[in-house]
Amino acid sequence: MVIASDGAATKVDLTRRLVTHLKDLMRRGILNPGAKLPPERELCVAFGVSRATLRHALKALEVMGVLRQRVGDGTYLVESAEEIFREPLELLLLIDNVSLEDVLETRLIVEPELAARAAERADAADLARMRESLEGMRKWKRKDKLIAADLAFHRAIFLAARNPICGRLFSLLHEFMHASIDLTSRLVDWEHTLKFHRAIYCAIERRRPAEARERMIEHLRDARSLLARARAQAKPVDLTTRDLQAVRALPH
Repeated sequence: MVIASDGAATKVDLTRRLVTHLKDLMRRGILNPGAKLPPERELCVAFGVSRATLRHALKALEVMGVLRQRVGDGTYLVESAEEIFREPLELLLLIDNVSLEDVLETRLIVEPELAARAAERADAADLARMRESLEGMRKWKRKDKLIAADLAFHRAIFLAARNPICGRLFSLLHEFMHASIDLTSRLVDWEHTLKFHRAIYCAIERRRPAEARERMIEHLRDARSLLARARAQAKPVDLTTRDLQAVRALPH
């Protein structure tokens, strides 16, 4: 597909055109996730721009997480939307001054239904991931590992619900829960949280959607109560990149 030459196109315009072009190729089945893009010289001809302008646009898409450069090999479309979500969503929540309470309220709206669907759709691998996270919460002593295991449990439920859009919501909701868990864990021991997680897991394992929904509601309402108590006792917590490290260490 050749696009008409436009030597006056700005770098911003070219970035937008590249995104539109990539989406068109994907819709038509010509370009699949993980596919290698044509060489730069061919893209320059197709878009009617210089190599310097093209490279600026490609770099912008790489920063956005749409493309990935492999030194000495070429440019590839990413295989997963995970990277595309991260930076823009972090900026969105920071700019809009979204609070931990806002995030937890959203979780109360979303996660109970996901737990119910997980009870219907989880396979053996999903259940194994949940059990692994429960075991991690039982045996780990370091707080960073305990928090990672906590988040891994919820991520496993998101994935088990088998909804790709909701699966991506993990990047939006849970990457910002590190600070909240850090606060609430100062009020109760980890066995407190583990008790709720075990109840949710048992409902999912036994294929009881209504019970899984109720157990998740109980868990998140308890977390909301703990957060309110912790907020009253602690200094304000900034949602910074440092708070995302535990989640980003999770396997994807």
